[in-house]
Amino acid sequence: MGSVRVLGFGDNIVDRVIDRGIEYPGGNAVNVAVFARQLGAEAAYLGVFGDDEHGQFVRDAIEDCGVDTSRSSVRPGPNGITEIETVDGERRFLGWNQGGVTTSNPIRLSDADVGYAGSFSLIHSSAYSATVSELPKLASTDSLRSYDFSSEPEYRTHEYLGQVGPWIDIALVSCGDLTRGEVWAELRRVGAYGPSIVVGTQGGEGAILFDGNAFYYSGAAPVTGAFVDTVGCGDAYLSALMVELLKSGWRRNTKLSPLALHRSMRTAAVFAARQCTVEGAFGHGRPIGAQAHTGGRIGGSPAAEVG
Repeated sequence: MGSVRVLGFGDNIVDRVIDRGIEYPGGNAVNVAVFARQLGAEAAYLGVFGDDEHGQFVRDAIEDCGVDTSRSSVRPGPNGITEIETVDGERRFLGWNQGGVTTSNPIRLSDADVGYAGSFSLIHSSAYSATVSELPKLASTDSLRSYDFSSEPEYRTHEYLGQVGPWIDIALVSCGDLTRGEVWAELRRVGAYGPSIVVGTQGGEGAILFDGNAFYYSGAAPVTGAFVDTVGCGDAYLSALMVELLKSGWRRNTKLSPLALHRSMRTAAVFAARQCTVEGAFGHGRPIGAQAHTGGRIGGSPAAEVG
């Protein structure tokens, strides 16, 4: 496993779970790096932290998980914060501060950064990371690139997919309550923009993978242990899937066998089910301080990608 190296590139966030009065470190790019480390891969995070206490809180938690953050930057301004609540174990978004410095002063890759990123087996980013303009720079590396398009329609437009699709190898799309036929159509549509693998997740209904030729289905695994919530389950699924694909010999322009794809999807389902027993994305929760709570002043839905 020493040869499998995963870089989370982009967003980090503080998730405040209002109904619990607890805040947790997270963010799609962070979660993928942390989960990859849990799965035995070497992992690092490359992004921007705010120069406030929340930025230090997230960074300390990431490093405590064994994920290297030494190439990341600290910039003046607030770290990203979201406010959410859990209803019957499902996360409901209440508002955010527009991602803080991740989007107001986003990372821009230097030549040295590109060289560093190129030392990883896979580089993962997301729709909330403000990294769209940087993806073409990574084309000079041999690293595979993954991208989470989340569920918002603004990240599925022809224009957005055209900006991102040509520069990535695997895409994750949240397919919610779509029918099986609608998922197939959506995965084909996203795959037409460039990624060789597209994965659609549907929570308890499992996941579907399209490799450009065929569709593969994996049911959700049963949760063993005390169910907490579904926070981070999609990130956990993607992380385990990609680590298993890499262990199976996945490289650019390499077609994996149906057996390898099925095996990786089953492993990912089990890991995602385990995530349902974890508080927050990867623990490290702390009480929300009275001075930190926004009292509802964080607002708005996630904005369109900056850059």
